[in-house]
Amino acid sequence: MLKYEISETDHCRQVESFLQNLLPSASHSYLRKLLTAGHLAVNGTPGVSGTILRLGDTVTLKESSKTSAFLRKARPELDILHEDQWIMIFNKAPGLPMHHAAEVDERNLVDLGTKLLAGRDGGSVKLRPVNRLDRGTSGAVILAKSSMAAAMFGRLIMDEGLGKLYLALVEGELAEDGVISVPLEGKEAETRYRVLFHRSDCTFVAVYPVTGRMHQIRQHFKFIGHPIRGDRRYGGQPLPGFAGNALHSFRTSIVHPATGETLQVFAPLSKEFLTLLKNLSGERYLSVLHSLPELP
Repeated sequence: MLKYEISETDHCRQVESFLQNLLPSASHSYLRKLLTAGHLAVNGTPGVSGTILRLGDTVTLKESSKTSAFLRKARPELDILHEDQWIMIFNKAPGLPMHHAAEVDERNLVDLGTKLLAGRDGGSVKLRPVNRLDRGTSGAVILAKSSMAAAMFGRLIMDEGLGKLYLALVEGELAEDGVISVPLEGKEAETRYRVLFHRSDCTFVAVYPVTGRMHQIRQHFKFIGHPIRGDRRYGGQPLPGFAGNALHSFRTSIVHPATGETLQVFAPLSKEFLTLLKNLSGERYLSVLHSLPELP
C-alpha cells in the first residue's frame, strides 16, 4: 500500500487531480477505474470523484505492478486539475503564457498541454483555450480537446455561465467586504470581494467577478486604490522572486454543456504564493488555509 500525506501545495486539490498528477502517464480511463474500484482511500475511506483533499489528510493507494510502472515515469511540467473527453483544466503557473506570440517561440500552456497529450495518448489532439488567464495570473484555466468542444464551452463563457473565485493579495488595508461597480471600456463591470485577513500594508481577499471584462479584477482594485501586489502594470509593488502577480484563479464552476452535470474544480496555490501568504499572515496562516474550501 502506498501512503501519502497531503501538504500545503495539494491543499484543496480534488482526489482525481491528485491521482492524475501522481500517475501522469496513466490514461484517464485507467485512473477512473482505480477510483471506482476503491483502490484509493482518504483517511481510510474510499475516495470518490470530487473529494477535496485538505492539509494533513492521508491518502493511500493500492500498489500493483502497473501503478508502480507509472510511478517510475517522469512527472509532467503541467498540473492537471480535471480531464474528460471534451476538456482539460490546468493549474497554470504564474509567468507562463497561454500561447506564444506570433513572432516569439516560447514555452506556453497550449503547446505544453498538446505535447503532454501526444506523449501519453498518441494522436494529434490540438488543445484550444476556452478561457484565458493573463501571463502573470495563476490558477485554473480550461482548454478544449476539439474545435467542437471549444465552440460548446465558448458559448457557455459568452453567456457568463462560468463561475469564478479568485484569491488575491492587494496593497493596503481593506477592513470590510465590498463591491466594485465601475464600467470598463464602456461596458458594465462588477467585482465583489470578501476580506480573508488584513494588515496595515496588505489585504488577502476572495474575489468574485460578476462580469468578465479584460483585466477586470486588476483594473477594479487599482481604481479603489488597492492594486494587486506584483501587478506593476496597474500600480502594484514588485514581488522579488515571484514569477507573476498575487492573483490566482482558485475555483471554477460550470454546468458541463455535454453532460448537464455541475463541475467544480479547485486549483491549489503555488509554493511561491503560499510562502508569501505565510510570511504575511503569521499565526493566522493555517486558519486562512483551512477556510479556503468553505468559501461561498
